[in-house]
Amino acid sequence: MKNWPWYGYIIFALVVFALAFFFYFKPRNAELQTIKEERLKVEKEVAGLLEKKKQLDQIEAELAGLNTTLKELEQIIPLRKETADILRRIQQMAFDSRLDIVKFTPKGLVNLEFYSEWPIPIEIRGNYHNLASFFDRLSKFPRIFNVENFAIKSLANQTEEQTISSTFTTKTYVFLEETIEPPAGQEVKRRAQ
Repeated sequence: MKNWPWYGYIIFALVVFALAFFFYFKPRNAELQTIKEERLKVEKEVAGLLEKKKQLDQIEAELAGLNTTLKELEQIIPLRKETADILRRIQQMAFDSRLDIVKFTPKGLVNLEFYSEWPIPIEIRGNYHNLASFFDRLSKFPRIFNVENFAIKSLANQTEEQTISSTFTTKTYVFLEETIEPPAGQEVKRRAQ
């Protein structure tokens, strides 16, 4: 090698570089290109997953809002009758209005398309002002109540606190849950009313 002309060294160097290029750098470059392609693919997947996460977060936020709305609506039209609670609250409203409940006779549910009506005939004694106070309290009750068949008459034996008797029917409502069609051979139990 010592006796080579100067261009021999250049040719030797080019051969060494060519061999290094073809046997080392070119395969490495192909590996690097494959890794870059995989990286781009993974970045696209991550971007897609981030977009799906945003959608999921949005859906979860909407679901939370709908659950809140459902809870508010269940206050107005609950899923069950709650007879004891209604009786206790109407008795409390009558007591706060200084009225006496003579009769409280809840009837059965009348099923309609999406809800059931629940009529509750009531007879109350007191005076006009206290009766108006009772109806005001009833109108502010979170659950919906409609008053029907309202009748009022004066009492034969009146006192300062007891001058009238009133009979009426309050109607409140119960939401009917949709039943899901069961798979063949299975039953779906409906929530007790």
